[in-house]
Amino acid sequence: MKYIYVVAFVMFGYLPSDLAAKGLPAIKLTEEWKEKVRSTAPDKPQVKPKEERKVLVFSLNTGFKHWCIPHTTAVVKILGEETGAYTSVESKDLKEFLPENISKYDAIVLNNNCPDRKDRDMFRDVLINKMDEYGSEYASMPLKEREALAEKLYKSLVSYVADGGGLVLLHGAITNFAMSDEFSAMVGGSFDFHPPQQEVTLYPVSEGHPMLDPFGGKPFVYFDEPYIMNRAYAKLDFHPLLEMKVDELLPNKKVEKLDDIPRYMAWVRSHKKGRVFFCSPSHNAHAFERPELLGFILNGMQYTIGDLKCPDTVPARSK
Repeated sequence: MKYIYVVAFVMFGYLPSDLAAKGLPAIKLTEEWKEKVRSTAPDKPQVKPKEERKVLVFSLNTGFKHWCIPHTTAVVKILGEETGAYTSVESKDLKEFLPENISKYDAIVLNNNCPDRKDRDMFRDVLINKMDEYGSEYASMPLKEREALAEKLYKSLVSYVADGGGLVLLHGAITNFAMSDEFSAMVGGSFDFHPPQQEVTLYPVSEGHPMLDPFGGKPFVYFDEPYIMNRAYAKLDFHPLLEMKVDELLPNKKVEKLDDIPRYMAWVRSHKKGRVFFCSPSHNAHAFERPELLGFILNGMQYTIGDLKCPDTVPARSK
């Protein structure tokens, strides 16, 4: 597996140091690429849906713009179409988070919604911090009303999960509300930093967990940003699925100072009546061409929707 990756890097004309600085070259989102994903994706879901399912893929970005955002949206849509597990609706409209709208969905997918560093809050970015760029329709609304609306949308999302909704955070979505202890506790942690992009090996850590079936018990090697989490993460209050070994990463001074705790790149957790799935892969859409990752994301979708029943509490060995 590693040999194949090295060959691919050479073919693209990069040396390892270049890759660490620049990452993999972007892939164009074409019908040919989508068809490649369709041919690789599972043709049936892990479990049969209990009823027709509908998910929202929210892909608005107000901070760092991952080039894989449209690819990720396409992947979520394709997985639903190919398996019949759900239908997906893409939107960049904040009004989808109003209580009367968010309740229409079985799960919400936050797709790399990296907010501005000022507040780490996509709602405040649209309504306050970057209104001219992203929220011109709210320009006539007084500041206090916009602040109240941002708070309403945030509370609506948190209440949605607590009341039984599903929440999927894909890669950069973990940067959302990273200054909120409440949100961090709900999703299991917050983004802190990442070393340069590099080859990363993820190890399945929950033996027999149905969400991990696509990996067949084998490590998943890919090229990505190794995410490091903070805030609620230190409690490890979730059910871990994929672990990254920090001693296998390229030398990095910030990484060397980290506390000696496991570093997980994917997990699930129950939150009151709801369900949360975090999946760090992938910054680069190349990984979406891999059947094991596609199957894993599909399983995460079915878990958050409520169809796939699986362990989602802290394992006894981690308590």
